[in-house]
Amino acid sequence: MFTGIVQGTAEVVEIIEKSQFRTHVVTLPEPLFDGLEAGASVAHNGCCLTVTQIDGNRITFDLMQETLKVTNLGDVTVGSRVNVERAAKFGDEIGGHAMSGHILCVAEVSRIIESENNCQIWFKIPVQWTKYVFTKGYIGIDGISLTIGDVEGEEFNVNLIPETLERTNIGTRQIGDRINIEIDPQTQAIVDTVERVMAENNS
Repeated sequence: MFTGIVQGTAEVVEIIEKSQFRTHVVTLPEPLFDGLEAGASVAHNGCCLTVTQIDGNRITFDLMQETLKVTNLGDVTVGSRVNVERAAKFGDEIGGHAMSGHILCVAEVSRIIESENNCQIWFKIPVQWTKYVFTKGYIGIDGISLTIGDVEGEEFNVNLIPETLERTNIGTRQIGDRINIEIDPQTQAIVDTVERVMAENNS
């Protein structure tokens, strides 16, 4: 489980392409080394990956074809920076909201509105997932726990404070960039349950 409180960004320093498979090597920030070992879970842009090798501060992760297809990790190149978060431990403070590290879909940055102390980013989400997106709902955006602002059809926005822009990679995003989306699991469960009950009542 993850909390959506991104602990920093990691630079991708090597990509090894294989058939239907890819290996990413990243340099993790030093504070994230404590107790890290092969088999540990680390979220990359919100996607849960498993540590396969540790060589100093060079940490290796393997990505299956399905992960590359359904997330934006297939867009990553050497030099890219990804948001990283170690898996939460029992007793940790949940500063964001509970997240599984399973990406539901990819959204596209559609608008960026900047002001002196705020940055508002709009995203266009595939229409089949819009039923889970509503004002004040929780959402995971590239692994960042955020609260949804306005919703207009297939688009929604979030408002970002300077701390979030500094700690994560979201401040570098441009219009057209693809962003990993994880819907709050409780929201998804409630919406799906209500839909099922209404369908049964109308049948």
